[in-house]
Amino acid sequence: MDYNTYREKLILPEYGRHVQKMIERVKGIEDREKRNEQIQAVVNVMALLNPSLKDYPDYKRKLWDHVYVIAGYDIDIDSPFEAPTPAQVASRPDPIPVDKTPLKASCYGRNIENMIDLVAGIEDETVKVEMIRNLARYMRQQYLIWNKDTVADETILKDMARLADGKITIPEGLELGAVKGEFNRPRPLDARGGQNFKKKNKKKHKNNNQ
Repeated sequence: MDYNTYREKLILPEYGRHVQKMIERVKGIEDREKRNEQIQAVVNVMALLNPSLKDYPDYKRKLWDHVYVIAGYDIDIDSPFEAPTPAQVASRPDPIPVDKTPLKASCYGRNIENMIDLVAGIEDETVKVEMIRNLARYMRQQYLIWNKDTVADETILKDMARLADGKITIPEGLELGAVKGEFNRPRPLDARGGQNFKKKNKKKHKNNNQ
């Protein structure tokens, strides 16, 4: 039996063994013009086998890079792109720095704290008040995701003042107002029969007693 464990290791399994064999065969073609013609056909096949690469703006370059990777960087062809090196392919991306500062209120998230810093830097008082109101409305929406169905505006404004730590002053008597659809959230589904399970059962029980 010809088991895969006995075969040559696949370099890029997403293209399969046939593509790897085709590239190896192209490497053995002596005529350069014929070799370039055949490798272009192989690249077209690779594009069909891995269509998700088309989501990338430079997917054609990736296909040609994969040709070099599968060929072991030992193939003499006229690629439309500069041939990659093993060091470039093996290089790791730079780590993304993560802010590890503890959150003051986890239900609001770090973005709220960052937005408070931006609002604090606004000089126009009229614009600043509107930004504070809009930010407080957003905080109210975030609060209601994790907490009870309603919350007083005073609670949100106190939380904002606490998160701002003196960087902004909440205008006295500020009213947030309701946002259309903000409080029309669906009730959690009952585990046995949906939102109106209790009401339906209560009505059914009443009919049975009549």
